[in-house]
Amino acid sequence: MSDTSKQPRLLTVREVADTLRVHRRTAYRLITRGDIKAIKIGTQWRVLEEALLDFIASGWKDAAHRPKPEKGPRQLRLPLDEE
Repeated sequence: MSDTSKQPRLLTVREVADTLRVHRRTAYRLITRGDIKAIKIGTQWRVLEEALLDFIASGWKDAAHRPKPEKGPRQLRLPLDEE
């Protein structure tokens, strides 16, 4: 019998989605875009728990240093000329 406590924990797409509290399709998209490092075993994706934690940590860091978006153009109402 092998010692499972030393083996890396592999998460399914569903487990990733549950952890991030997003839809499964969103988790799948993050994986296939390469935002979350993963491995495809047969037809199924697996994510190392450490890779998911790295993704979460990088999001927190990026959000703190992300510049505020500039405000876009505003719509103004112009008065109509009344004759």
